[in-house]
Amino acid sequence: MISKNSKIYVAGHHGLVGSAIWNNLKARGYHNLVGRTHKELDLTDQVAVRRFFDEERPEAVVLAAAFVGGIMANSLYRADFIMMNMKIQCNVISEAYAHGVKKLLFLGSTCIYPKNAPQPMREDALLTSPLEYTNEEYAIAKIAGLKMCESYNLQYGTNYIAVMPTNLYGPNDNFHLENSHVLPAMIRKVYLAKLLHDGNWEAIRHDVDKRPVEGVSGANSKEELLAVLAKYGIYDNRVVLWGTGTPLREFLWSEDMADASVHVLLNVDFSDIIGIEKYSSVHYGASTDGSVDRNASVGRGGAIPALGEIRNCHINVGTGKELTIRQLSELVVHTVGFEGVVEFDATKPDGTPRKLIDVSKLHSLGWTHKIEIEEGVRRLFEWYCA
Repeated sequence: MISKNSKIYVAGHHGLVGSAIWNNLKARGYHNLVGRTHKELDLTDQVAVRRFFDEERPEAVVLAAAFVGGIMANSLYRADFIMMNMKIQCNVISEAYAHGVKKLLFLGSTCIYPKNAPQPMREDALLTSPLEYTNEEYAIAKIAGLKMCESYNLQYGTNYIAVMPTNLYGPNDNFHLENSHVLPAMIRKVYLAKLLHDGNWEAIRHDVDKRPVEGVSGANSKEELLAVLAKYGIYDNRVVLWGTGTPLREFLWSEDMADASVHVLLNVDFSDIIGIEKYSSVHYGASTDGSVDRNASVGRGGAIPALGEIRNCHINVGTGKELTIRQLSELVVHTVGFEGVVEFDATKPDGTPRKLIDVSKLHSLGWTHKIEIEEGVRRLFEWYCA
């Protein structure tokens, strides 16, 4: 049981999800929170991570830190994506175990599922066929992370839970045009095209000053600004988006993701996921008369044939709802108040045709999403303007 006074370490507390989890915990009255920036603690450094756990001794850990990026970064830095994420996970999970952490929550991604997994994707689709090649290394690292949690639970009787969120968006999102995800990029492109049509150069320069594009800032000439914006499909009252607009995507508001994460952290145990009776035998060992012997050695779950195979213990986190990229663009256009034209460049790649997750397990554990996509897009645009 995690009390209001328990020390909770949130790794990645400045990121999109980590910051939302931090705020959610605070709102629930959990104030004994510990966080470190990357400059303060490099999670790929095993010695530094061990020293941190020696000093802080957290009772619970939320592992929301990761080395992330879009499709281009995943393709260019394949070695970095697998090595950096594996190091972060191995260091934090092993030190959490060594220091007796009571509860650990590991955050992954739905990119763990096969490229052609049946839709909606259930947890048991994991490792059934090949992954999407462009993010294979990141996916393999995340699969390794959830398997670490599962394996520590089975061998040592720990209580480590892995959650796999769908596409996230929300406050502190990444709006940099070179490497942002589809929704924040779309909002910024449509907004800038509207500003160009309005002739609001003060707002354009302010926007590009906040988030320079390829080194071009608000200090550059109009011609230079127009050239770099055009490269990303942003024109006076016209926006060009990649692909056909037909792929289906699911989106989850980051603060909803945080609420789901904290719900799982506080209310869901490994035993709830795989079945209490089965786990009691694994965790404590069954005595000869069938009762639970709590003095028996913990672990060795994989060595008890009667239990069968225990796998796919992670939890999908999403809405279970989807819309096309074209429908998303129409929603953004309406929200921004854009009266221009949105075009789709079908010569550019679409990516995976559909990527919807099954959220029945999450619902059965007592949590459902609250923010629908229409309200979320409005909130995100307001946050961006502010």
